[in-house]
Amino acid sequence: MAKKKFYITTAIDYVNAAPHIGHAYQKIVADALARWHRLLGEDVFFLTGTDEHGKKVQLSAEKAGKSPREFVDEVSEKFKEAWKLLNVRPDRFIRTTDEDHKKIVREIIEKVKKKGEVYLGTYEGLYCVDCEAYYTDKDAPDFKCPVHKKPLENLKEESYFFKLSKYKDFLLELYEKHPEFVLPNKSRNEVRNRVEEGLKDLSISRTSFDWGIPFPGDERHVVYVWFDALLNYYTATQASKKLNKFWPADVHVLGVDNTWFHTVYWPAMLKAAGLPLPKTVFNHGFLTFNGQKISKSLGNVISPKVLVEKYGADTIRYFVLRQFPFATGDSADFSERALVDRHNNELANKLGNLVSRVSTLAEKYGLEKCKITNLRIEETRKKVEKYFESFEIDRALNEIFAFVDRCNEFVQDKKPWETHDKKVLYELANAIKDAAILLSSFIPSTCEKIASIFGFSISLEDLEKELKIGKIKKSEILFRKI
Repeated sequence: MAKKKFYITTAIDYVNAAPHIGHAYQKIVADALARWHRLLGEDVFFLTGTDEHGKKVQLSAEKAGKSPREFVDEVSEKFKEAWKLLNVRPDRFIRTTDEDHKKIVREIIEKVKKKGEVYLGTYEGLYCVDCEAYYTDKDAPDFKCPVHKKPLENLKEESYFFKLSKYKDFLLELYEKHPEFVLPNKSRNEVRNRVEEGLKDLSISRTSFDWGIPFPGDERHVVYVWFDALLNYYTATQASKKLNKFWPADVHVLGVDNTWFHTVYWPAMLKAAGLPLPKTVFNHGFLTFNGQKISKSLGNVISPKVLVEKYGADTIRYFVLRQFPFATGDSADFSERALVDRHNNELANKLGNLVSRVSTLAEKYGLEKCKITNLRIEETRKKVEKYFESFEIDRALNEIFAFVDRCNEFVQDKKPWETHDKKVLYELANAIKDAAILLSSFIPSTCEKIASIFGFSISLEDLEKELKIGKIKKSEILFRKI
C-alpha cells in the first residue's frame, strides 16, 4: 500500500540581507511538522529556499559592490548555513535562480498567455521596493509602506498584466467551500473581505531593472518577482517523476505579510494554468522584538547563528515552538530572558534531570521488565496527534511536558534511589523512551542522545512497543544551566 504523502513548504526568503530569528521561527515550525509526519510513516517532502530576483536584490548587490549573481550566491549560503545550525533539514533548498525553476516560470507564463489571460498595458501606482509590492491609497494613506515604514515610490512603466480581476468569484467560492484553504480563520476573513471589494489586474513584468527571468516573447521585460517566486513550490515537484506525486502542497507555512500573495494571486495563477490548488495556506504571526517586527530595515535583527552558538540549537527550537502560539496567527515578542527561563526550568530541571536520575540509577541497579501501569503514553500521544493536526504546536509540546512532569512526580513518589526497585526504573526508562520519541520533532539532537543512552530508535515502531532491556550508562548533562 502506498504511503500517505505530505508536502510542506515555507516562504522562500529574500536574499537582500542575512537570515534572522524571524526567518528561523517559520523554518523551525515547518521542520517540526515535517519530522512529525515522517514519524507517522508518511512520505514527506519539505521545501524551503531563497527568492533571488527583483529590484530590491539588484539594489542590495549594487550597494555591496557585487554583481547580482555573486551577491545572491553568498547570501543564499548564509540561509543554508543557518538552517543547518538549527537542525532544519529540508528535502530541497530551492533557489529562484535554479535553471529548472526559470524553465517552469517561462512555461507557465506561456500557458497562461495562450489562454488569453495576459495582456500588455501601463501600470502606475505606489510601490515598496522592500516588499516588491504595490499599495493602494487605502492600504497606505500616509504614502508609507505599512510594513517597512518607508516612503512609497510612484512607479509608472509598461507592463504585462494577468487578468486577476476575473477570478473574484472563483476565489470567494474557494474560501466558502474550502475554509481550510486559508488558516487561521481571521486571515481568511480579512482576505475574503478585501476580495469582495473587487480585484485589479496584476502587473506581472518590469522594465525598470533587468535582474529577473526574461519575460517569454518580450525580453525587454523581466517577470515580476511574485509571479516568479510563487511558482517555486510547483517547480520542486517537477524535478523528477518521483516528486510529481507531491503536488499539490498540503500546507504552505507563511508569515502574515505573505497572506495576500498566497491566497489571492497564487490560487488564481494555478487556476489559470489548469493546476490543482494546495490544501492549506497557513499564515502565522511575526516574531517581534520590543514590540516591533524583526527586520534588517528596522535595525533589530537577531542572528540565528549567534543564538545557536550561545544556547544550542535544541534550546532555540524548543523555545520558539513552546513560547509562541503558532495556530492563532498572532505575533509574539522574542525575549532572551524568557528563553533562559524555559531552558533552565523545563529543559534542564524537568527533562534533563529526569534522564540523568533514571539513567544513573538504571546503570547502578539495572531494570526489570514489568507491566506498564502508571506511565502510559497513549492518551498523551492522541492529544499530541490532535494538536499537530490543528497546528497547535505549542500545545502539543506542553502535553508532552505534562507527561514528563508525571514522570518526575513518579520518581519522587517511588524513591527508587532508596528502594532500588528495578521495576519502577523500567517503567521510568520506558516512559523516557516514549517522551523522547514524541519530542523528537521538536528537539531532535537531544532525543537522539536519549535514544542512544536507553537503547531504542526514534520510530513509531519503538513508540508502540515496550523498551528492550539493555545496558544503560549514566547520561551526560543534556542541558547545562544558564
